[in-house]
Amino acid sequence: MRSGAKVAVIGGVFAVVATGVGYGGWNLYNGLTGSGTDDGVTTRSAPKETGPPGAEDVEKTAKDFLAAWAAGDGPTAAQLTNNAAEAEPLLTGYSEDAHVTEAVIEAGAAVGTKVPFTVEATVEHDGVSKPWSYSSELTVVRGLTTGRPLVDWQPSVVHPELTKGASLVTQEASAPPIKAVDKDGVELTKEKYPSLGTVLDELRKKYGAKAGGTAGVELVVTSEDPNVPDSTLLTLTEGKEGTLRTYLDAGVQAAAEKAVKAYGRASVVAVEPSTGRIRAVANNPADGFDTALGGAQAPGSTMKIVTAAMMLDKGLVNGPGSSVECPATVTWEREFHNLEDFSLGTTTLQRAFARSCNTTFIKPVKPLGQGAGSALGETALKYFGIGAEWQTGVQTWDGAVPASAGAETAASYIGQGKIQMNALNVASLAATVKGGAFRQPVIVPLALDGREPATAQPLPAGMAQTLRQLMSAAATGEGTAARAMASVSGSKGAKTGSAEVDGQGDSNAWFTGYAGDLAAAAVVDSGGHGGDAAGRVVAQVLNAR
Repeated sequence: MRSGAKVAVIGGVFAVVATGVGYGGWNLYNGLTGSGTDDGVTTRSAPKETGPPGAEDVEKTAKDFLAAWAAGDGPTAAQLTNNAAEAEPLLTGYSEDAHVTEAVIEAGAAVGTKVPFTVEATVEHDGVSKPWSYSSELTVVRGLTTGRPLVDWQPSVVHPELTKGASLVTQEASAPPIKAVDKDGVELTKEKYPSLGTVLDELRKKYGAKAGGTAGVELVVTSEDPNVPDSTLLTLTEGKEGTLRTYLDAGVQAAAEKAVKAYGRASVVAVEPSTGRIRAVANNPADGFDTALGGAQAPGSTMKIVTAAMMLDKGLVNGPGSSVECPATVTWEREFHNLEDFSLGTTTLQRAFARSCNTTFIKPVKPLGQGAGSALGETALKYFGIGAEWQTGVQTWDGAVPASAGAETAASYIGQGKIQMNALNVASLAATVKGGAFRQPVIVPLALDGREPATAQPLPAGMAQTLRQLMSAAATGEGTAARAMASVSGSKGAKTGSAEVDGQGDSNAWFTGYAGDLAAAAVVDSGGHGGDAAGRVVAQVLNAR
């Protein structure tokens, strides 16, 4: 703000220091309380103002709000927002729960209705104090009923990591710190491997006590969801680390982190087919929701791995050389197309899979009749464990292939409709084909807490051989995955995919593949054809094995 106002907390009692303005500390917000309006603040009879708040309103509202907050008057500060009921607990808890005893809040120049500010604070607990600094911002809007300028309430005003239902608390940590290491004992840190941030937080919450450490005192963001681990903002008293061995591979993880950074939104997971052990998890952006493990998106034509398995299981085809039709279009309540309406005429299942012919994986399934709507989900669960409750060691979305009807059934065979997967699920599809059986992915040993893994029937020998041959054809020669897999050595297989998303110009790009004893899958939002963006991510990860 132009005034350069500063707000301070001294010795546990909030006060205001103002520079270049004509206000005393306690007078900055005098007269703002009393009988109020729907927005919770007093106003004199005056015509309701409309339109965005002007510069003076923005400056004064921000200044008054910061002053009331700094004065330790949570109720008054809350009344200066457009949601006092939600704002008051966080504003009051800043001193009572977070134990902030000293702070200087300095506002920067407003940009329109947004006002950035910095906080230099001291947090104290049981005689131990530590400095704490961060930046945030607020936005000034008009109250809906009064037209009065108010701070648009968001928990992130108090701290950028706060979300609805979360709170700031300084307390003994809910779990001891851990030193997480990979399969070879290499330490895994958030700083070096930022995509592992949420994974490491959850591993600490679940296994910190089992790893042999002792808890310290921390300022944390806590969630109302008991499954969401605390996020540490400041450590006042160091605890004693316990060592937790994971199945991650630091080299593969580093390659995964580098690969996803090439795209705005991308995720990748690598799994060892012979054991189900998760070797890497990476997202870009690296902070926030873990899309790689928890996302739920249509997987596009990577789902043809399961559709092919279903067709084999139902006797609709009997091997890679089976004769199939690949017309440009096929109708199942609505018309479905191949990419650019290509046609292969009468061809083999292997060539249709390699070229990712949509119509081949819709037309032959019509004879299933009423069972067509549930057959795919039954196969996904029976052989690939999709839809079972996976016990990986952290929270995951374990895929969904719900029953469908009409055109939605046809769409599901090519990975659209109601089907929802993430990179972990699709990597497991490829790992199941390579290994011949579903092995539930795991990130830490099952023995740590006696978890019972999800199980599925092994692929029949003929089915496994056929699926491997189909994926090999896709990864070589004229296959849609050949260009992306060209740099990957050894026996390999792959499948491309692209998934249309309503309101999104370009399709999401999907790709899964394996080489040696490593399988991986990636999704790149708006990446277009799977062999392009997502294929490059998977190839980089497989080449790190």
